[in-house]
Amino acid sequence: MRLGLKLFLGFFLIVGLAAFFVMRIFVDEVKPGVRQAMESTLVDAANVLAEMAAPELKAGTLAGGGFTASLARAQRRDPKAMVWRFPKRALDYQVTITDAKGIVVYDSLGRDVGRDNSRWNDVHRTLRGEYGARSSPEVPGDPTHTVMHVAAPVYDPADGHRLIGVLSLSQPNRSIDPFIAASQRQIMLRGAWLIGLSALIGILMTAWLMTGVRRLNRYAQAVSAGEPVPPPRPRRDEIGDLGQALETMRRKLEGKAYVEHYVQSLTHEMKSPLAAIRGAAELLQEPMAEEDRARFARSIVDQQQRLTETIDKLLALAEVEQHGWLQTREVLPASVLLDGVSQALQLRAQAAQVSLDIDASVALTVRGDGYLLRQALHNLLDNAIDFSPVGGRVHLRALAEGDGVALQVVDHGEGVPDYARERIFERFYSLPRPATGRRSSGLGLPFVHEVARLHGGRVRVEARDGGGSVATLWLPG
Repeated sequence: MRLGLKLFLGFFLIVGLAAFFVMRIFVDEVKPGVRQAMESTLVDAANVLAEMAAPELKAGTLAGGGFTASLARAQRRDPKAMVWRFPKRALDYQVTITDAKGIVVYDSLGRDVGRDNSRWNDVHRTLRGEYGARSSPEVPGDPTHTVMHVAAPVYDPADGHRLIGVLSLSQPNRSIDPFIAASQRQIMLRGAWLIGLSALIGILMTAWLMTGVRRLNRYAQAVSAGEPVPPPRPRRDEIGDLGQALETMRRKLEGKAYVEHYVQSLTHEMKSPLAAIRGAAELLQEPMAEEDRARFARSIVDQQQRLTETIDKLLALAEVEQHGWLQTREVLPASVLLDGVSQALQLRAQAAQVSLDIDASVALTVRGDGYLLRQALHNLLDNAIDFSPVGGRVHLRALAEGDGVALQVVDHGEGVPDYARERIFERFYSLPRPATGRRSSGLGLPFVHEVARLHGGRVRVEARDGGGSVATLWLPG
């Protein structure tokens, strides 16, 4: 299972289960809560009615008195009430009054008069001076519909401590069931919204976290594969700190390996010219003809120039290779880029009796670091001039190739031998120049290769039909 899915499931499981259980608690508490509120209301009403019925109960005129007449009129009333979307068109109260022995002397429904209610919990406890209440089936044998009964003591008006009867006020629980069901539906609906919102928050949080993790993963994969990649974007959290730590570690590890590699390469390449300089210097200490002395002195100068060129190009290559990503990007017209390189090497081409031609559409543009691209083309053109015959011609051209632009340097020289075609991009590998037999530092084409890598492009050197070579630096559009 992927990390993002684990994070989402963990977050949703915690929040979702918490929301579910809290919702279930609320749903389960609605019914008893509403019934407790109804019981409290019945207690108030029962005690008020008990005070109103006390004088007529003591006088024995309850059956035909004003109290019962008022209750009968109330039973016939239509409240025309709308309680929270539910209409109420009749009173749900039932009033039962017993004497001090628990015998029913009044029933608002007129069906239980004369019945002994002393065994019922509401009457029984009230007669003992306690709070009496009960919930009984509305229809005997049917526990699904119940009636709540609340009793209040009826005291002698002349002696507030002498009990003369019990008034029981009852109301069917079905009268409040619609309110309970509606409240539970609202809780369930809002709970579902809460769980859905929790899932959305979980998705967003997981996506936010996994974006940073995926970037770190791509960065680590690219670094391990040796691909150019910018450092992770800065973030003000632990993922950002981890990204910076990985970048710092990469730089330190690559820097150490890089220094070791280049020290070894530089040491190897310096041995030959230093040996030549030492040999010429030792010979110059001996008596010799002036012509030989001048030849050995020139050899020392030539070897010194070779060392200087090697060190300069090695430093330039090291600077490019140390860049894991392209730090500067600008849009450059290909024609301007080629024209600038041509102008820079015009005098050198004239000295070698080589002419330069430029063929580039004004509409073609490349995107990248102008300095690095000019240096790369400079190296390609420099090689083309070296390998061109006297009176030869070198063409610089830019053309669309696929979804990018190909910058080409075409010469008419001897071309690259087959045995050297696979090695020309190796450091310090070079071929002798046809005119002088001298070799270069062997760092020009590796520099071009690194520039192409930084730009996400590629470089290739191919044989030209009719002789010569075509060096192509391809850059993505």
